[in-house]
This record gives sequence, structure tokens and C-alpha cells, in this order.
Amino acid sequence: MTSVPETATTAIADLRRRLNMLSDLGNATALLHWDMETQMPPDAARVRGLQMASLDGLRHELFTGAETRSLLMAAEAQGQRGETQGSELEADLLRVTRRDFDKATKLPTHFVEALSQAQSDAHHAWIQARAGNDFAHFAPFLERILGLKRQYTELMGYQDHPYDALLDDYEPGIKTAQVRAIFADLRERTLPLLRRIVAAGDAGDYTVLTRLFPAQAQREVSLRIAAEAFGLLPGFSRLDVSAHPFQTNFSADDLRITTRFDEHYFPMSLFGTWHETGHAMYEHGVGRDLERTPLSSGASLGVHESQSRLFENLLGRSRAFWQRYFPEVAAAAPEMAAGQSAESIYRAVNRVQPSLIRVEADEVTYNFHIMLRFEIELELIEGKLEVAGLPAAWNARMQEYLGVTPPSDTEGVLQDIHWSSGLMGYFPTYSLGNLLSAQLMEAARREPAIAAEIDRAEYGLLREWLRVNVHQYGRRRTPGQIAEEATGQPLNADAYVKYLEGKYGDIYRLE
Repeated sequence: MTSVPETATTAIADLRRRLNMLSDLGNATALLHWDMETQMPPDAARVRGLQMASLDGLRHELFTGAETRSLLMAAEAQGQRGETQGSELEADLLRVTRRDFDKATKLPTHFVEALSQAQSDAHHAWIQARAGNDFAHFAPFLERILGLKRQYTELMGYQDHPYDALLDDYEPGIKTAQVRAIFADLRERTLPLLRRIVAAGDAGDYTVLTRLFPAQAQREVSLRIAAEAFGLLPGFSRLDVSAHPFQTNFSADDLRITTRFDEHYFPMSLFGTWHETGHAMYEHGVGRDLERTPLSSGASLGVHESQSRLFENLLGRSRAFWQRYFPEVAAAAPEMAAGQSAESIYRAVNRVQPSLIRVEADEVTYNFHIMLRFEIELELIEGKLEVAGLPAAWNARMQEYLGVTPPSDTEGVLQDIHWSSGLMGYFPTYSLGNLLSAQLMEAARREPAIAAEIDRAEYGLLREWLRVNVHQYGRRRTPGQIAEEATGQPLNADAYVKYLEGKYGDIYRLE
């Protein structure tokens, strides 16, 4: 186990040892999940689900049990009596542990095990349904997930809307009403831009995106750039393939990312890899004094997403980036790059086009995919929409928001992994992350040395700025505190809308 600082009081030391053990159990479950997604033979799914449910149930019992309660209360009592060292780290650890404990004790162990098992079963049903374009196969598993998530909102409790209880797991403190307001503002300010872009017509030759780019070459060049530009080194990371790209980690120095390949659509893997690199570098930057405690992960999924979207889009889709890295990509894929230039690739990878797949959506249309999912989740939780009606509801909203209708459920309602994993309340954090990414970039560029480096596609100073202002804190700062302290203002859409209007106004030559 990691050593406890000598300044720690006995109560804090005892509590922290308990939390270290609980963290280790959680990481053991995460490792089983990573293996399930990347290495496990498919016939092992049934027993793997049982294994993960057992570990989740054991961890829940230990965390919510009498011993943890006693240790937490003793540490809090010493703090109230002024008998602790009074460090901010101790105070933050007690505050976050208390929040997690109070939420966890609302959930019976049998419920935690049932949800874990349902998620494992649904995940494998989703893989099969997606491969076979068979929503009916997935529907009963999703029904089970939905019933448990509705039960979850009642166990957790809420004041205004049951969806608030789900949001709080991923974006602490935010309410459904706030998300609705943010999305309404974003829709109003970006829909006219989208219409102007569509009316302007093509800004380049997009056929280059579908030229041959061998998967092994994609893998090698994306990892080299992830290391050189973004700092993702093989000593503390690895890349694997999964049905849906993700990042997980078992310590700040054990980072796992996944991607997927299409030899005739290279943005899927390159930008997917760099997106997950942003998540990984956030976890790598968390202070080592927070390891194996509840403080050792990101402040929220919105803050986490701000890092992945910043690396993927604000850097990886920038003109400066392609001016610097086009020769390296061209050398890896000469057939793809024949007759191309840094500018032509820059324009191609920033094509704006209403499309079916969220993870491949451009920056202007991406948030409309999130709004669609948010609204559907609300209706599911409220009981206004039944699972059987999901494909029709999905297709109708895709047509309403983006003017496209999925030709299959695989490209529509089955495209995301989230519902099969029980991650309802998660989707809004993607758009919140988009907003914060631009806000953070705007703040970082106020420092002339950082701005000059970014303009040369060098990111060492930016990475350090992000580590100091975002990464190092883990959960010690709330999402609101990070936005305020790093940028000087609360989260808002101003910087993001300004970024979109400037970048795409230039690419599409809008007046």
C-alpha cells in the first residue's frame, strides 16, 4: 500500500488505508471490464458478468459497512475538534468521501449486484444486436436497465426531476433545468451557423477521407503523434481495439485507451485515438498524493470530456497541427496523401455535414447528437417513451435536428455503448465538455508563450498549464471551481461559439 504522510492523524491514516483497499477492488473490477472489451473470448461473457457483479457487491458492502462508517465519523470528529493537521488535502478527502458514502449507503448491496449483472448482460446483447442490426434482441436487456435506473433515482432521491439523480453521478451539482437552458442557448446560437455552412457548399475535396490508409499504419502514426504532441508515452499507456473507443486506468501510470479502425475512413481511428489520449493525459496528471483514494479521478465527466475534445479537436483538427504533422501522416499513408497538402487535409477533416454517427460528427453538428440523446433519456425516465418506441423516436429526431434518417438501427439507436452500460445521465457531459474545452483554451492562450507554442503545434507549455489548472486536482475541485479558477468565469457557451464562428467562418468563407 502507499504510505500515509507522517502528518496525517491516526483517524485519517486508518480511513485512508481503508480507502486504498477499496480503490484497489474498484481497479480490479475495471481491469476485468477492460479485458472484457479488448481480450476476453466471447463465450466467457456469462461468468465474467458474475465475477464483476461479485466484486462490485463486495466493494459496496465494504464501503458502506460499519467499519468505514466508524472510520469516517472518527476522522470527521477529530477535524471538528481541531485535532487534525488541518491540511486542505485532508479536508477535501473527508468531504468527497462523505459525499460518496452518503450516496452509496442509499443503495442496497443486492441492487448494486443486480445493476452490475444487468449491465454486463446488456453489453453483450448490445454487441450482438449492433452486429446484426437487431434492436429487438437488445430491447429486453435495455428494459431491465431502464427499470433499474428508474429505481435508482427513487433510491437516491431528487427535488425537481428524477433525471437530476442521474446527472449528479457524472456532473456533480448540475440540474436538468440547467442543462435544458444551456442546450437551448447553444441550439439558438449554432443552428444559424450550421445553416450558413450547409448553404455555402463544399470547402474542399472530401474523397481523400475514404482513400486507403492501412490499419497498421494508422495505429503507428496515431501513437507516434500522441506521444510527440500530446505526451502519451508507452511506458505508462497502451492502445487496444474495442467495439466502442474508451479510456480506463488503474493508476496514474497505467492508462489504457482503445480505438477502432476503418481502412477507408482514417478519421475514425486517428481522432478517436487522440480523443482518448486527452482522457488519459488528464488521469496521468492527477497528483500522486491522491492515488488510491476517492480524489484520484477527474472532477466530472464534463471536465474530463473537455480534455479529450481539446486534444482531438482544438489541437488535432487545427491548421497548425496539420501543417506540422501532415508530412508524417503522408509518409505513413502515401496512397491516401497523393496530391494532397496540409491545407487540403485540414479542410477535409473539418468538413461540416449532418451525419448519422455521433463519434464521427463534426464540431458544429456534434452537440445536436447530444441534445437528441438527452431528450430521449428524459422521456424514458419520465415514462413518456417506451423502449419499444426508441427506434422510431430516434429516427424522427435525427430527421428533425440533422435532416438525416438512419437506414438501420445499427447506424441509429444502437450506435452508442452507453445505455447497455447503464450510463444514463452521461450524454450531456459531452456538450458541457465542448464548452469548457474552448473556455480553457481561450484562457491558456492569454499567456503569450503558450499561444506562440500552440501556433507552432507544440504543446508542452499547454500540457503543463492544463496539469496545473485542471489535472492535478483530481476531485479536489468541483467542475464549477475549475472553470472559475482556470478561466475567470463560470461555464458558458461564449468561447465555444466564438471558436466555431471563427474557424468555420474562415474555412467556408462566410461573411
